[in-house]
Amino acid sequence: MIITVTPNPSIDRTATLTTPLLRGAVHRAQSVTIEPGGKGVNVARALTLAGLDTLALLPSATDDPIVAALESRHVRYHLIPVAHAVRTNLAITESDGTTTKINEPGGSICTATVEALTASVVERATDAAWVVLCGSIPPGMPDTWYSEVVRRLLPLDCKVAVDTSDAPLAALAAGFDRAAPDLIKPNSEELAHLAGVSADDLEAALAAGDPTPVIEAARTLIARGARRVLATLGAAGAVLVDDIHAWVAEPAPISPLSTVGAGDSALAGYIRAEVEGADAPQRLQMAVAYGSAAAALPGSALPAPDQIDLDRVTVSHVPPTAE
Repeated sequence: MIITVTPNPSIDRTATLTTPLLRGAVHRAQSVTIEPGGKGVNVARALTLAGLDTLALLPSATDDPIVAALESRHVRYHLIPVAHAVRTNLAITESDGTTTKINEPGGSICTATVEALTASVVERATDAAWVVLCGSIPPGMPDTWYSEVVRRLLPLDCKVAVDTSDAPLAALAAGFDRAAPDLIKPNSEELAHLAGVSADDLEAALAAGDPTPVIEAARTLIARGARRVLATLGAAGAVLVDDIHAWVAEPAPISPLSTVGAGDSALAGYIRAEVEGADAPQRLQMAVAYGSAAAALPGSALPAPDQIDLDRVTVSHVPPTAE
């Protein structure tokens, strides 16, 4: 079983425009889609579509609209009860795929709920192959929560992946020497922030065919204790780095409709490939194929297995740099 954990779930509302977004103007949406969201929920949705045994853990009231949305998509879930409504996030997508996001902070979560969520994760992790911890944290939850959960999961047999940002990511990285996940999945901005480099420089280098700056940035996290880094850089591709090897994946060009959920899909693709027995380059290939497929879909729709085209992703091994 795969457990996904979303401390700050959302209802994702995506409005698609036929014209460029102009600040201060009145726009009329071509279409609007509404999906259950939050990074861990998105991973669970993608893995469920792939037929994998998946359980989404999230704080929510039983009558919240996100519950009906999960049920309609046949996503198994376990709720940690809260009184507030799940937040609503707004994404505005232009015709070229450019996406502007406005994310609500979410309702404040009390100490007892944090403890209940932590206990639920640890309890269910005893039967899990993977625990996937994802997304922002709500007000009231300590920035160190992800780091603490990773530490609590260390004695268990499950693998742990984390995809977060900002202060929770910094706190996680600060504790890599004590408790590091099996996989961390930063995007270019998150990787650049942790490594102290420029995200624009990382993306430009990879787009130009030079993965070295991205690999070097990822290796700074490996040196601090991270086990594997899956760095996703949008249309430029992705890299997978461990303590010995590095691979780079180049996707075929697509016509993007929305980038919402593309990174979450990439993480789902990696997890799917791993539990199906794929080796490291195959896991990277699946991750990028999933991310590309998601970006080619409208709103926050996620790809099914028949929409994944592995042949459109090229993976290369990058030899270690001579000392």
